[in-house]
Amino acid sequence: MAIGGLIGLLDDIAALAKLTAASLDDVSAAAGRAAAKAAGVVVDDTAVTPQYLQGVAAERELAIVKQIALGSIRNKLIFILPVALLLNHFLPMLLPIILMVGGTYLAFEGAEKVWHKLSGGHDDEKPAVEKGPEAEKKIVSGAIRTDLILSAEIMVIALSTVSHQGFWSQMASLVVVAFVITILVYGVVALLVRMDDIGLRLAQRESSGVQKLGRGLVTAMPKLLATIAVVGTIAMLWVGGHILMANLGADGTGWFNAPYEWVHHIEHGISEATGALGGTLGWSFNTLCFAVIGFLVGSLVVGVLHLVPSNEAHVE
Repeated sequence: MAIGGLIGLLDDIAALAKLTAASLDDVSAAAGRAAAKAAGVVVDDTAVTPQYLQGVAAERELAIVKQIALGSIRNKLIFILPVALLLNHFLPMLLPIILMVGGTYLAFEGAEKVWHKLSGGHDDEKPAVEKGPEAEKKIVSGAIRTDLILSAEIMVIALSTVSHQGFWSQMASLVVVAFVITILVYGVVALLVRMDDIGLRLAQRESSGVQKLGRGLVTAMPKLLATIAVVGTIAMLWVGGHILMANLGADGTGWFNAPYEWVHHIEHGISEATGALGGTLGWSFNTLCFAVIGFLVGSLVVGVLHLVPSNEAHVE
């Protein structure tokens, strides 16, 4: 009896292990599909983040990236994940509206950077560590605030991919996505901001070829980071405009989906008419349209916010 009971218990454990393995396979597969669908926003997140590290002392870069990464995980797991799951279950019509608010904020940040550049403004390039801990906290909080919007978009896109699954499977898939995306984004950011140090080390090696590669990295990094800053600004405008237009006609709002459909209709036409380059040209048209929309909406917010202090000062 004892042996029979033990064998039965082992059979139950084996069956449970198989069921668990199958569930984990389902979760990992769903997480992979969700991460792939959110890849576009991931690229934007990777491009935006290095902007916050410009002018930071080299010895503080990785520490700040770590703080931002931890803030990003906190954003995804503590704030976005439970809210997204609960809203998706009880009030799915609110998700598009929340995303539109986030899209407006991204468009505002991108437009503000453009107008600042056009007005001839210059950022204070003094390293944050020399300004004190408060300046460093400001950098981290600004990056985490922007990450909150991009992370919300990533998680909601991922949620739409696994929305047909049960609640716990959705949660498990989104937890996996949260960690994978955060490690990917901030691993790349950490590599980018330390690339010049890697170049310096390579330049000190004995091999002339390795030295040349190292010097090339050191020379190229300032230009690369400057390019990434421009890409990051465009990404803010593009993603902000895309979020606004995609959710303006989404289920739960359904107010006005004509601009979104018009852009995709033209994009599809360009893709079909231009052969091998169709995908690239269609995507470029899509990006340009939504970036322009993001810039216009963001500029409107910038104008309103700049008028409010002036009016208050006039009243005083």
